[in-house]
Amino acid sequence: MKTLMITAAVVAGVALGAPAMAQTKPVISVIVKDTTSPYWQAVLAGARKAGQELGANVVELGAQSETDAIGQIGLLEKAVAANPAAILIAPAQSAALAKPIDEAAKTVKIIGLESGADTKSMTAIVGTDNANAGRIAAGALATAIKRSYADAEGDVVVITAIPGVASLDQRAKGFKDEIAANFRAIDIASEKAGDGKPATATGLMKDAIANTADLRGVFTPDPLSTEAVAQAVMEKKSGDKINVIGVGADERLLKLLQDDVIAGLVVEDPFRMGYDGVKTALAASKGEQVAANVDTGATLVTKANLSSARSQELLKPIAK
Repeated sequence: MKTLMITAAVVAGVALGAPAMAQTKPVISVIVKDTTSPYWQAVLAGARKAGQELGANVVELGAQSETDAIGQIGLLEKAVAANPAAILIAPAQSAALAKPIDEAAKTVKIIGLESGADTKSMTAIVGTDNANAGRIAAGALATAIKRSYADAEGDVVVITAIPGVASLDQRAKGFKDEIAANFRAIDIASEKAGDGKPATATGLMKDAIANTADLRGVFTPDPLSTEAVAQAVMEKKSGDKINVIGVGADERLLKLLQDDVIAGLVVEDPFRMGYDGVKTALAASKGEQVAANVDTGATLVTKANLSSARSQELLKPIAK
């Protein structure tokens, strides 16, 4: 009789919804380009925060080089095999990741992080409106040239660290479109892409300095090329001013900004990118309708506004 009473109590507890076993949290896999980079560490910090607040287990994956597309494909396959609720991925190369993402999307929701790829299989893309970042950079470069030369005119060049990366290509296009539309006295004399090595980008800038008679500015859509180009500008012999506008920020770039080697940096919000990425992925995994593109914003940081609260918030995102 006693045994029957205990059994009945257990059954009653289950029927009433007693927490006999904790419910498993949904898993969101986050694949970044480079886990050693402060930028991608900030993205992962935002993703972790979202996981804590929204009730998801965030699995952090990534290579140690932004150019390691093959390694990233392996990580994507590993993530799919673990059967997560959704996968966030920042494609290292648009073309190389296209088919692997198509294949992965057959079994799990794929959300692009920072940029998309040559595929229509992504449910959404969460990141900076890269074309707008390019437009912000164009306006900033025109302003810097006018400050140096009294008029916003002359030649500029575009130098990118790596070809075939969607986010960088979109920034360059936004820059060129804005120059063509609103700063017609500025001529884009050349556009070059390196191989992911700083020395190559420095060499491209030295060639531009040597072969462009009226060079007054340069746009670099990524941190690697920004620092490499700044190195070439510092080493040049002539005294004419070449204004540098880049995208991204780290301690070295901020020092170059403070030393007036760089005129401005278009800074993204990587923490928000990671947070909104997990939020979007979680919603998509539940079958909820999500926006195809989620813009996480971009802000121009200059020496003049470097100490502002917003600039400091963006430049020290992991402190959140």
